[in-house]
This record gives sequence, C-alpha cells and structure tokens, in this order.
Amino acid sequence: MSALERAEIQRLREGSPWTGLWAVVAKEMADHLTSARMRILELLILLTAGGTVYVAMQQIRASIGSDRFIYLKLFTLSQDPLPSLIGFLGFLVPLIAIALGFDAVNGEFNRKTLSRILAQPIYRDALLSGKFLAGLFTLALVFSAIWLLIFGMGLIGLGVAPNSEEVGRLLWFLLATIFYGGIWLVLAQMFSVVFRQPATAALAAIATWLFFTVFWNILASLLAQSLRPIQYGFLQEALAQAELELALTRISPNTLYAEIAIALLNPTVRSLGFVLPFQLEGAILGTPLPLHQSVLLIWPHLTGLIAATILLFALAYVLFQRQEIRA
Repeated sequence: MSALERAEIQRLREGSPWTGLWAVVAKEMADHLTSARMRILELLILLTAGGTVYVAMQQIRASIGSDRFIYLKLFTLSQDPLPSLIGFLGFLVPLIAIALGFDAVNGEFNRKTLSRILAQPIYRDALLSGKFLAGLFTLALVFSAIWLLIFGMGLIGLGVAPNSEEVGRLLWFLLATIFYGGIWLVLAQMFSVVFRQPATAALAAIATWLFFTVFWNILASLLAQSLRPIQYGFLQEALAQAELELALTRISPNTLYAEIAIALLNPTVRSLGFVLPFQLEGAILGTPLPLHQSVLLIWPHLTGLIAATILLFALAYVLFQRQEIRA
C-alpha cells in the first residue's frame, strides 16, 4: 500500500461518515465520465439532439417574430423520418440511466472488490448512496450540457435569444428529465443488488422499462374496464371508467414524464385530465398559461417521480443491508 493510499484511509477514519460518501461519489463519477460506455451514449445523444434540433430550426425560421415560444419548439417539432427531441429523450433517458446503474453493486461482487471497499472506513449506506448520487450527478451533468448545446444552436441558427419564460420552462423540464432518469437509475441499481450477474440485472431493468412503455397502457385499459364496467350506458359510468384508466396509466413513469413535457413545452395546455364543458366557462382558449400555473399543473407528477425514486432507493437499501458479504 502506497503512502498516498494510507494517508487517504487515515483521512477517512478521522473524518465524518459524509467523507466516505463524497469519496465514493467522486470516484464513481470519474469512472462514469471516463468510461467507453458513457462516451458512446454521449455521442449517440449528441447526434440525435443535433439532428432533431437542426430539422426543427428549418421549420421555426418562418415563424420568428410571430411566436413567443420558438425555443420550446426546438424540443417538440418533428419532421419525417426524424421524431422530435422529446421522442428521443423518452427513449434514450431510461437507457442511459440503466447503463449507468445495472452493474453498480454486482460488478463489485464479481471483481471481488466489495469486501475490500467495505473493509475501509466506508459504511454500506455511504457506498450505495454514493453510487446512486454519482449516477444522478452524471445524468444531471450530461443533460445540462445537452440543454446548453441546444440553446447555443438556437442562438446561432435562429439569431434570437430565448425569453425568461422559455428559460424557466426548459429549466423545469430539465429537472423533470433528471428525476425521470433517476427512477430508472435506482431501478437498475436495485436489480444490481438482487442479481449477481450484470447481464441479468440489465435485462430485468430493460424488461421493466419495456413493460411500462408498451404493455402498461393496455393493461390499465383492461383493468379499468373490469373494475369500472359500463353497465347502463350512463355518462357518469363512462367518466368514472376513463378517470380510473387515467389514474392507472399514471403509475407508469413514462406517462408522468410525457404529461410533464406536454404541460411545460406547450404553454396553452390548461389541464392534464378530463375537462368538462362547464369547467371551460370564462377561459380564453389558446392563451398560454403563466409559468407558475404550469408548474402547479405538473407538481403532482414531479413529486410522484421523486417519491418513486425514494421508494426504490429505500428498497435497494434494505436488500443491500441484508446481504452477506464475504472476502
């Protein structure tokens, strides 16, 4: 053991438990940002973001001066064969998060390094928390860089600076994107605790993502029809069934993220649920909502994403604490 390593161990012993946590965060972030896996994912994001934003700018140039929210359209406009940037993010964010977390714990088991790490003055909860925070900070760093790149391309290509309303909406959307990725990150880390093989953990996380992406809406519709059947053809029965189906679909993180994107990137959206005609009385349709009203609209969705992340992390924490670790 070198003198530098001995000095680091002594510093950890003399410091607080938080010292070990931030040591794990720094080490894991360095591993993430310098890995070939992350570079490939970053290149993929840059190519897709650059292509979709360039296509969107070609359509936006004709509406400069007549639209207040041209920077929001950089995220929502699409042109065949390229989908919008939102479509790419809904597909790529879970994959990036899963790639960062599927071998967080079982990789240490397979390399026989977990017992050596915990032999140092680093607690189990500091190790697991540090790995999760490192992955979350890496997601935040990568997505923030992509956001700044999009703003830079917009400034160069459109020649118009974004207004404060657009900046505020896009910052809230960036925050939602980070926490949306955090759900899949902690899910992948939980599977890395449950399964000893990284390939099995990755397949389980991807299968869960595909289930919520492809099959959950179908299952929610079938459950709503069986739990709230329409027996007499009344409007109240149809409305109750539709509301139950909507509530079930919102269990999926994909639905929550999609509705957050709709409310933030389309300021004219006034509701994310069912709106009856009498509820629109006095409303001026087509008028954009202020930012704080849109934030109130998506606040339950955002807190749902954060709560799901905390619950999954708590489950991973309990499973990790119960595991026996041998040298």
